[in-house]
Formats: sequence, structure tokens, C-alpha cells
Amino acid sequence: MNRRYEALLVLNTQAKEDNVKEMIDRLESEFEKEGAKVEQVQKMDKRQFSYVAGELDAGHYVNFVFHADPQLITKLRAKFKLDPEVYRQHYQRLRPKVERAPKKLAEAK
Repeated sequence: MNRRYEALLVLNTQAKEDNVKEMIDRLESEFEKEGAKVEQVQKMDKRQFSYVAGELDAGHYVNFVFHADPQLITKLRAKFKLDPEVYRQHYQRLRPKVERAPKKLAEAK
């Protein structure tokens, strides 16, 4: 049963500022290769961290919204943990997208 998820990835772009688009495209293809159906990719630019917890002081944030099997999240976590370009990752389950009928306007008398 496919569910809707959101993955926030922080990319290590240190000394690779020119290759950000290629990194994002590669990560999107990794999601699809594992069986996820990517619905949306939000590129959120480079941001400074509020506190430095490792060797980096900033990272490039990218948000993926996708549909996948629940077991796939564990597999993606393990895969991206080994990827040197992915500095941090966070996954969250989203509510299913509900299609709403357009609201009717009140008729003028």
C-alpha cells in the first residue's frame, strides 16, 4: 500500500556549488529507482545552520514529496546515509491528497 511522504534532505555542497542541479536530479532518480513515485521537488536554496553540529555551517535544502511503500523509507534512509552528498535527512508521512470540488458562488438576485 503506497503512502504519501515528504523527505527533507540537506545536501553537502561544499566546493560543489555548480553541481547542485545534477545532485538533485540524481537523488530524484534514486527515489524512482527504488520504486517511489515523486510528486514534487522543492529546491529551497542554501541556508546557514542555526548552530554548527558538524563540519558544515550551511547546506542546500531540498524537499521531495513522493508516494512509496512504508518499507521503502528504511531502505532510503540507509542508502542516503552512505551518500556523502546527503548531510542530513528527515522523512514524514503526509495525509493523502484530497481532491475538493470547487465552491459554488452564491447566485445574484
